[in-house]
Amino acid sequence: MLSVLPPAVARRLWQGMAVGGVLATLLYAMFTSSAVGTVSFVLLVVVVVIACFAGPRRWGAEPPGAWLLIGAASLVFMIGVLIRPTVTEWEMPWPLLADVATFSGYVLLAVFLSILLRRRESLDRHAVIDGLIVALAAGMASTVLLAMPAATVPDRPVVLSVIQGTYPLFDVMLLLLTVNLTFTAKSWPVSLLGLLGTMLGLLAGDLAYAIVGVDGQVYASPLLNVPFLLAYTALGVAALHPSVVEMSRAAKPPAQAWSRQRLALLAPALAMPFVLLLTNHTRVSSARVLIAAGGAAIVALLLFRATFAVQAQVAAQLRSEHQATHDPLTGLPNRVSMSAQIEHLVTIAETDHHDRVWVYMLDLDGFKWVNDSWGHDTGDQLVIEVGRRLRTAVPNSIPLARVGGDEFLLAFIGEKGQALRLVDDIRGCFARPFPVRDHEVVITASIGISHAEGDPARAAVTAEALMRDADTAMYRAKDEGPGRSTIFDTSMHAQVRERIELEVALRAALADDQLHVAYQPIVRLETGVPVGAEALVRWMHPERGPIPPMTFIPIAEDAGLIGSIGTWVRKEALRQLGVWRSEGIVGEDFYLSINVSPRQLSDPELPLIISGEMLRYGVPPQCVALEMTESVMVDGSSVTSRVLFELRELGVKLLVDDFGTGFSALGYLRRFPVTGVKIDRSFVTGLGVNVEDDEIVRAVVAMSHALGLSVIAEGVETPLQREALYAVGVVNGQGWLWGAAVPAVEFAQRWRRVAIAEAPSAPAIAANPYGRHRRTD
Repeated sequence: MLSVLPPAVARRLWQGMAVGGVLATLLYAMFTSSAVGTVSFVLLVVVVVIACFAGPRRWGAEPPGAWLLIGAASLVFMIGVLIRPTVTEWEMPWPLLADVATFSGYVLLAVFLSILLRRRESLDRHAVIDGLIVALAAGMASTVLLAMPAATVPDRPVVLSVIQGTYPLFDVMLLLLTVNLTFTAKSWPVSLLGLLGTMLGLLAGDLAYAIVGVDGQVYASPLLNVPFLLAYTALGVAALHPSVVEMSRAAKPPAQAWSRQRLALLAPALAMPFVLLLTNHTRVSSARVLIAAGGAAIVALLLFRATFAVQAQVAAQLRSEHQATHDPLTGLPNRVSMSAQIEHLVTIAETDHHDRVWVYMLDLDGFKWVNDSWGHDTGDQLVIEVGRRLRTAVPNSIPLARVGGDEFLLAFIGEKGQALRLVDDIRGCFARPFPVRDHEVVITASIGISHAEGDPARAAVTAEALMRDADTAMYRAKDEGPGRSTIFDTSMHAQVRERIELEVALRAALADDQLHVAYQPIVRLETGVPVGAEALVRWMHPERGPIPPMTFIPIAEDAGLIGSIGTWVRKEALRQLGVWRSEGIVGEDFYLSINVSPRQLSDPELPLIISGEMLRYGVPPQCVALEMTESVMVDGSSVTSRVLFELRELGVKLLVDDFGTGFSALGYLRRFPVTGVKIDRSFVTGLGVNVEDDEIVRAVVAMSHALGLSVIAEGVETPLQREALYAVGVVNGQGWLWGAAVPAVEFAQRWRRVAIAEAPSAPAIAANPYGRHRRTD
């Protein structure tokens, strides 16, 4: 019904419920002896029942079945209230019918509150003990002050008197369950306040009935039902308010075992036995025995609670210590814990044997690419799987720790032969692909190894030096290539310092404009006239002079600078091409080839960025080529694939650089929208000399032509290589035969003259009877 109402109206129904409930209560109080009062009461209950069924469903409260229980409780409570005046005048056991209905309502309410507490995960051991303590205190008070005096009323069944006196006890327990809900709420929403109001109304009404029951009356006046009507009103407000959806959601961790809220509940309960002893109702021995037994039970529960609190504190401390010494992702020890374990190994290693302490630092090769391509969740799963394999592969006596994002550390006492066999065991962990999510990831690990003799006197210093040296050796291993291992020697310290200094200088170079773009021509083999150029970054250090790209590019990749450098090179190259085109230095078909890193290609915004840059500098898409490595296609994620297709839709050329050195699978070339390949210089070098290189190049050219791809040969240095390439069908080439990469000004001066003269810059290709592109002289 509520679902058909406009949202603005549905959100204000609770206000109408509050106003209508108060009016119904006033009518009931004013016309208690007439049909108006009865009708007002019944209508209010019917509306509340409908609200309990429809309100939580309208707002999507969970679990939906719980609110059906409280609606049913409202119905049976109404039945109990309505029949009580009538059945009270009948003979036993008919007066108990009203109590059966009321007790059924209490059970339904208790189940409802228990379901909510379970959903909020706030019904814990401490809460149960607190409930028992408060229930015992309330039970003592109810029994001593209400039930026992009511039992002495003459001419009334004892069971009826006891029932009348125990109603407040049930209300206290329900109120306690409701208060537990507040322990997991940052604020008290209207629905929670409504539930609290409902329980307080029930408690007030039942207390009123219990008090008059002490005087021997089971039913005194309809006005005793007024608190129940207010409780119904509060329940209807709780069900209709939009905050009802928050009732099953914990907004913060459960309250601590000894929080102020808990102590506010426990303090009155603990004081209850002493307060009762001060009343006149404890003159009889049975009351004193009851108070003594109840007080002893409360003390026992309090001791249990204190014991559990201490145990919880110890468990929390152990968890804190574990978290401080272990990696939260893999559960392995962290650097702090591993440092202590290595220090222990240095202490116990026997110096009179050949045993030494060996430390292994592992760094996953290509882990950054996995993170950039598939996301950090996939990277985390990969780290977890690597840690599991390592722990399974090496004995439990060998300490293993995760000490960084993709770094692991192992320590071992033994001889050199045993230490090297452990390296083989570690490598075996990476022999199989890692199944991560919906992917199979193939990675390797670079391993740095350090070792030292046992030295109990300097154990802490030695342990720190072992970890530092293993880290240094690991970086040397990464420089040698993926999957390598290196044993530390003292000369590596100078190399590490050199690498660190270069990284700092590179960051400064990027900020101080020490980098510049050089352009190497891509020429047509037949004429020697440039058809394009490759934009290459160069670094002129103010003190060291030119730094080779093979030196600073790996540093930029490890330092996370390759993206910034690549973006700067691309912008500068496009700007320069726009200038050349506007000044007529290059032709309309002249293009620039620009390198892009895998990280750049994993940016979904890259096509939009490049499109804007081309528009800004007045460069058409067909005059731009982007070079990528084969690994982009092999390891490419769905994001990278989408970026490549969008770039191709722009009209940009896509070239595979260093083709032939990686996977070189035909399937990758067909799967991705590449437009050409660049044959690696390692195959060009052997042309005319090495038959195998000749056949490889011939096969690459044939495959590329079959797929409609252009072919560019890199590293052409001699006329013999040029002729051999032309003979197998290569059209364009790049290399020192036509000159090195030069600054923009020099490139424009040199190649503009060549373009104007239309003369080749290298000797003409000789007639070749074996070539497919023979020229007539």
